[in-house]
Amino acid sequence: MKRFFSISIIILLGVSSIFAQNREAVPFTMDDRDRLIKLEADVNSIRNEMNSLRNEMNTNLQSIDKQFLYQQKQIDDLKVLFYWGFGIMITLMVFMLGYMIWDRRTALKPALDKTEDIDYKTRNLISALREYARNHPDLADILRTNGLL
Repeated sequence: MKRFFSISIIILLGVSSIFAQNREAVPFTMDDRDRLIKLEADVNSIRNEMNSLRNEMNTNLQSIDKQFLYQQKQIDDLKVLFYWGFGIMITLMVFMLGYMIWDRRTALKPALDKTEDIDYKTRNLISALREYARNHPDLADILRTNGLL
């Protein structure tokens, strides 16, 4: 039974392919030929137009690339300018800070020297008064009340 079905299917497929090839061909007329020639001409003109548009786009892209590179160079120049500007400003601030510290030390040095000189003179004066107080009891009482003896 399986053989019968398989043989019948093979025969039907073979017969159907014979009928499919037996169709009448549509005749190719002169009008069809003229249409194909016009179609080819239109396709060629569209192709030429597309090529010219592609060339225009390439030239436009090249000019845009040049402008972009010029602007990139300007941005790089601005970056360098900002780096220099910030560097100079920071340097000036550090210099001013150092100058202020130096100026304060310089301004206070004479006052500190005078205080040290005054301390030295005061110590000498106290020691002189102590020696003098050994012979004078009233001065020794004054120095004791002030806590110097």
